[in-house]
Amino acid sequence: MAAVAVVGMFWAPPIIGAAGPYPIVGVVLAAVTAGAMVLRGRLPFAATMTAGAATFAGGVLGICHDPMLAAAWCLYPLAVSRARRTPMAVVVLAAMFAALALVTAVPGEDARGLGTRAIVAMAALSVSWLLGTATGRQIESAREAERMRVQLAVARDVHDVVGHALGVTLAQSGVVLSLPDADERELRETLAEVETHTRRALEDVQALVRTLRDPDSDDREGFDGIPATVAATRAAGVGVETRIDVGDGAGDTVFQVVREALSNVVRHAPGANCVVRVHEDGDTVVVRVEDDGGTPGTRSVGAGVGLRGMRERVHLVGGTVTWGSRPEGGFAVEARLPLESRGRRSGVQEPGG
Repeated sequence: MAAVAVVGMFWAPPIIGAAGPYPIVGVVLAAVTAGAMVLRGRLPFAATMTAGAATFAGGVLGICHDPMLAAAWCLYPLAVSRARRTPMAVVVLAAMFAALALVTAVPGEDARGLGTRAIVAMAALSVSWLLGTATGRQIESAREAERMRVQLAVARDVHDVVGHALGVTLAQSGVVLSLPDADERELRETLAEVETHTRRALEDVQALVRTLRDPDSDDREGFDGIPATVAATRAAGVGVETRIDVGDGAGDTVFQVVREALSNVVRHAPGANCVVRVHEDGDTVVVRVEDDGGTPGTRSVGAGVGLRGMRERVHLVGGTVTWGSRPEGGFAVEARLPLESRGRRSGVQEPGG
């Protein structure tokens, strides 16, 4: 459409009024210009150069009155594609040309309109380059933000999956090593549990990779993964009591909060007793995991990477999360998440392990 408008307004009238061989030359140049405008998306640099040269030649021959609008049209995608590599000095120079074109007066005796076309051409090319550069930098900023978001999500997922498995495995190994009279049967049972957790972690990592490749896949573990996580935590020497009564609106985020909170207990409060509570409060799912601190002097301080990842996950679904030491000792994590649906799960209460 733009090519038809430019050819119809700025090429056709002078070509029709031209004499001799000029009409044929004009038709050829007009076709070249139109082709360059059509191909600007695929070949922006070549299209810009071609449109500019054809327009200039047509102007010299008097068979084109285009003030470089075709070249400006082709220049825009070129500026978009090179925005990241464009120095600020070039941007400032283009802005100066655009401002100069706006304040430049045209002599009254400019009967052929050459001065007007020159000023309009300078303004069109400068504005096109400025708009393209601005758009290109916005696109690049959006891409960089998306890359950072993906990297953060991958780091969060890897920490949750691998960190939990390694923490449980390490805790189980530590429990057996702390028993001076552990027999062969206990060692074999522990190795079997370590093998089970390692295999499960490998399956979780594979599911994570499939999810990253296909975000719409259903491989990601959801709410139903809580019992297995609780069992693994108990096997690592942590006593866990669960009190779960929540609707089907509780899904993946609830599971991830519980898994990370239990992983923190395993890593930082070995041998502790903890309680996992999940219930509804109006349109909110409340998840609270609290421990008694374990054996005095055994609690360690971590880097807080898991807690930061938990906060990011909860915020992504519009929830809030708090954590801190309990006055009576130990640590507590509480998350409040929006409930997505009202389907009721059967209440589940388990005694401490």
